Amino acid sequence: MSQQQAQPLAGTTIVAVEHVNLDYHKEREPLPVLVDVSMTAKRDELVAITGPSGCGKSTLLRIVAGLIRPSAGKVMVLGSEVKGPRADVSMVFQNFVLLPWRTALENVLFGLSPRKDLTEEQKREKAKAALEVAGLSGFEDVYPGELSGGMKQRVGVARALATEPRVMLLDEPFSSLDDLTAERLRKETYTLLINPQTSVQSVILVSHNVEEIIELADKVVVLSGRPARVVGEVEVKMPRPRNKKSEEFFQWVDKVYTLLS
Repeated sequence: MSQQQAQPLAGTTIVAVEHVNLDYHKEREPLPVLVDVSMTAKRDELVAITGPSGCGKSTLLRIVAGLIRPSAGKVMVLGSEVKGPRADVSMVFQNFVLLPWRTALENVLFGLSPRKDLTEEQKREKAKAALEVAGLSGFEDVYPGELSGGMKQRVGVARALATEPRVMLLDEPFSSLDDLTAERLRKETYTLLINPQTSVQSVILVSHNVEEIIELADKVVVLSGRPARVVGEVEVKMPRPRNKKSEEFFQWVDKVYTLLS
């Protein structure tokens, strides 16, 4: 996939969440969901967000995506404030969100439909390149109903990659897959996204699966129960690939569980 964007240096902050608050209004009383949440994602960094069920992890991800406006605070991507959905931020959802009457290629092309700066042929080239990066060469004309769960998720990733985002957001991307498929995709995810062949510079993952997080993340941001606050961050300093059966791996898992408890 073509790379026409200037590349920030390693260690550069790509995403900055700055003192974000979110209140829902129930009758006349505000219901706080997120309280003073701050975090960063740097170049070539996969950051995981975790916390108790229902605490607001996915809501925070949608704020980063520009799908929800915070009540206070702001989100910056490459130095500019997020005020709505933007072309350099893409999101992969847990339920694939594929159109069953469109082929894999057509589903990826659908994500490129707003691009008025590209010809139809250029869109097809980008869509095919994204499917190739996602390991789906040869499946361009296959419909979602003929694909396995793991392949459907790959189409979702390819659709997000085709827009050439700088930031990729993953919302529980493996939770609807069977264990074996999820395990295989987790092993491929880091190298697929943090990859010089793609435009992606930072990845933010929401997950409740702590072992999955330690396998994938460079940094873990732990939220409290609602209203969610950041209760701690863990930098996972383990070499890759990570051995899930090692004592060191479980020590990192325990560090995250300690913050969650």
